[in-house]
Amino acid sequence: MKIRVYYEDTDIGGIVYHANYLKFCERARSEIFFDKGLNSGSMSDGFVVRKMELDFLQSATLGDILEVKTTLIESKRSSLSLLQEVFKEEKVIFRTKVLLVYINNGKISKIPPHYMEIIENH
Repeated sequence: MKIRVYYEDTDIGGIVYHANYLKFCERARSEIFFDKGLNSGSMSDGFVVRKMELDFLQSATLGDILEVKTTLIESKRSSLSLLQEVFKEEKVIFRTKVLLVYINNGKISKIPPHYMEIIENH
């Protein structure tokens, strides 16, 4: 997913505020489902972040075009491990490993087959 850095994404120095990299990655994860005409869950079920490991390698600035790439590392019955990387001019500037768990009515549940199919085919 490609993202342009806007003024609202930056701090007073024109550098992308650190928390916005998480927003960019969240949008890219959601787009995997939106692209198939689905939401990644409803009010009672969906994926939630359990754990994240973040690595800020370089900065992005106002006007940059970034690309977020998402790779499935591992899938289990009720969780997914993903690698998400943000690229600027084909160079990785941010990397996160994220563990998502699937919940249904507030409880960890088996990931529905149609969601797994979308993720594995992405």
